[in-house]
Amino acid sequence: MKRILFVDDEPEGLAGVRTKLHRLHQKWEMKFVESGTVAIECMQERPYDVIVTDIRMPGMDGARLLEIVNQRWPETVRIVLSGYAELQQTVRLVPVAHQYLSKPCQPQQLENVIDRCLLLHELLSQPGLRSLVGRIRALPTLPRIYSALQSIVKNDRVTLAEVAKIVGSDSALAARVLQIVNSAFFRLARRISSIEQAVSYLGFQSIRNLAMSVEIFARWPGKACAGLDLEKLQQHVHLVAAAANTLAAKTPIADDTLLAGLLHDIGYWVLAQECPQELTRAVEVAASQKIPLHVAEHQVIGASHAEIGAYLLGLWGLPYPVVEAVAHHHQPERVTQTEFDVLSALVTGHSLAAADDASVFSAELPPDSRIDSRYLLAVKAPFNWEEAVRRVAETNGSQEVAA
Repeated sequence: MKRILFVDDEPEGLAGVRTKLHRLHQKWEMKFVESGTVAIECMQERPYDVIVTDIRMPGMDGARLLEIVNQRWPETVRIVLSGYAELQQTVRLVPVAHQYLSKPCQPQQLENVIDRCLLLHELLSQPGLRSLVGRIRALPTLPRIYSALQSIVKNDRVTLAEVAKIVGSDSALAARVLQIVNSAFFRLARRISSIEQAVSYLGFQSIRNLAMSVEIFARWPGKACAGLDLEKLQQHVHLVAAAANTLAAKTPIADDTLLAGLLHDIGYWVLAQECPQELTRAVEVAASQKIPLHVAEHQVIGASHAEIGAYLLGLWGLPYPVVEAVAHHHQPERVTQTEFDVLSALVTGHSLAAADDASVFSAELPPDSRIDSRYLLAVKAPFNWEEAVRRVAETNGSQEVAA
């Protein structure tokens, strides 16, 4: 049974949550405590799968509590539930909280958020890998993009469109901005998948404050491992995003599809930062055994960059169709698909792009398997194979398309 720890210094609020969630006592083992200090004592006795905490508490506040949990129990999913929110506090919470919910929160919403986080365990069954992703506070950006962001936010005459272009050019930046704008602190009527909309909603001052926070946006400290070319990786994800987006153009899934394309390889940011030696070994295994890199990653690491990236995005509360597409873009057969959706758009765009994920490494690696016209028929795509090839070719211009 999954264990959930609730922390709130207001006895009435805590009692209210306990009453509303009483019907779930056979589903979860729940404990309710009134201070961060007691919460740490409970975690020391036996760690919890999820911690849900208020922000403003005497003594140890919620941000400090989550910092300690991040350091000592990184596998624990960290959720903020509070009626207090301002940008300065949000900036402090972003590195240590996975999701943010506002009071008053409907029981069904809280249950759904916790359930979705726990379902992510199916992506990463190994606790060690969940801890690896759970302890991440920031994903560093490429030096030139970091420098461009730092410069652009110092210019009062810059437009939000220019800021959005910079944010959209880097997977780590894009994921973080979408995490922040979709937090319940901003009380949006619907989730935002468009980077332009996210930047516009946050506003220039908020983006400036976020960009100046080293805890959220940091420069990449050095060269990547395993011959991974991060600049080439960015070029690849943009080509895939453009290809997938043109296939989903003028449909309700267009924004989610573009975002899934931009983020489908974010797992490589995690692996390059957190376990470079293991990633290097996976590249060596793929090259020597002539197997796809994502298969070698499973052998060496226990999961591929796809599942690891999806787990992170899921923790950060990004839209489920995006998380699903990122998780399965190498193996869409793992998902029952009865219609053309974000996953099928990403898979098709990925297959038609000039190069695959493995192409961003310096080693000679076997190419990914590619889908064909039969796949489009199976997912009931609103176009045939020839039309898909034509659209991607037009979008990518002179880039070669794998027909």
